[in-house]
Amino acid sequence: MPRTVRVMLSGGPDWAEVPAVWDVSSVESEPKVKILCGNAYEHFEFSGSYTHHQGERMPVYRWCRRTYVAE
Repeated sequence: MPRTVRVMLSGGPDWAEVPAVWDVSSVESEPKVKILCGNAYEHFEFSGSYTHHQGERMPVYRWCRRTYVAE
């Protein structure tokens, strides 16, 4: 099973149900992630900083924008 890196998601609209923790293959290969929330994608980028969450050091990905799903 491929190993993943757990990252902390930060920011974004209050109404969007975005998980606090997300898995990426690596910070280098996935410096940006997009998460489907309803009819839009919430985009996050690696901020260059780290935080501790439940005893684990995690890269922080900050919300940067929203795009809408094309019909």
